[in-house]
Amino acid sequence: MHETPARAREGDPTIEDVAAAAGVSIRTVSRVLNKSPKVNAETRQRIEAAIAALRFRPSARARALAMRRSFLIGLIHNDRNALVLDSIQRGVVALTAPRGYEVIVHPTPLETEAAIRDVLGFVERSRVDGLVILPPVSGVPGLAEALAEAQVPVAALSSVPIAGFADVIVSEERAAGAQVARHLLDLGHRRLGIVNGPADTASAMERRAGFIEEATRAGASVAEAPGDYDFASGVAGAEQLLARAERPTGIFAANDIMAAGVLKVAAVRGIAVPGGLSVVGFDGSLLTRMLSPALTSVLRPFGDMAAAAAERLIARIEGGEAPPPFEVELRVVPAESTGLAPHFCVAPNPSTSSG
Repeated sequence: MHETPARAREGDPTIEDVAAAAGVSIRTVSRVLNKSPKVNAETRQRIEAAIAALRFRPSARARALAMRRSFLIGLIHNDRNALVLDSIQRGVVALTAPRGYEVIVHPTPLETEAAIRDVLGFVERSRVDGLVILPPVSGVPGLAEALAEAQVPVAALSSVPIAGFADVIVSEERAAGAQVARHLLDLGHRRLGIVNGPADTASAMERRAGFIEEATRAGASVAEAPGDYDFASGVAGAEQLLARAERPTGIFAANDIMAAGVLKVAAVRGIAVPGGLSVVGFDGSLLTRMLSPALTSVLRPFGDMAAAAAERLIARIEGGEAPPPFEVELRVVPAESTGLAPHFCVAPNPSTSSG
């Protein structure tokens, strides 16, 4: 059975209907739809009234062809954390959808040559108008230069500035790592531990550097364990740290999922949290409120950051005025998983003990 095209269904108004109702040409209606300044106020009002009366909705495909744009935005990532990715995607869509753009989410590898080839291929196939690139993909060496050479509009998120990208939303994760150390130090902890993220990612390096610098400055010890931003590495890292003769009383896991692994190991070993061990994560994701005890974590405003990146990207695509600078605020949000450092029994001095 042959289906009637959507634009030809009975009762579905066309741009020709709008033009006839307003007494103008189709070209003038098109200019109003595309927000062209070349239409006087009286004519614009008449056309807008006709659009409202007819309940006309312009064809996205026709609009894209007319403007030589696809009205598609690519969201490039390599993130296994579904909670984080969901928050970011929602932030992008909240900004782009009201402006007539659709979002295509595209995972990509991190190996330099493969990543560059994959992202350029995606742009060519999808015909997106621009990209929002998430870390760690945004930090792939040479990617910024390759996209600039291909004249692809880009806005990126990163924990450090990236040369080559005109628009980068930077979250100061080194300073946030220092905040975590200070939070634990203020609670009296002097034996600290950290389960790191992947050693080759800027975010993990920044979080580690800030935490260790602040702890060392205060004279605290820091034991380290490797991690990979996943639950299994959080468990393995916690097993390593908590098996030490002098185990840490406060552990910083470089993301919330690894922190969940630390809480699991503490429960299995019978270590009370926070009575015997304080645990801090990073991201401030929904997971922090799903765990018991609720997890102290660094709140990273994913949605706001993603929306800010999308806003800058659309301004670049459309040639509009650049939005004002966006300040990312990262802060430790205390919850049930951190408390005062436990008091350890000290052997009495034989010279002062009673006989």
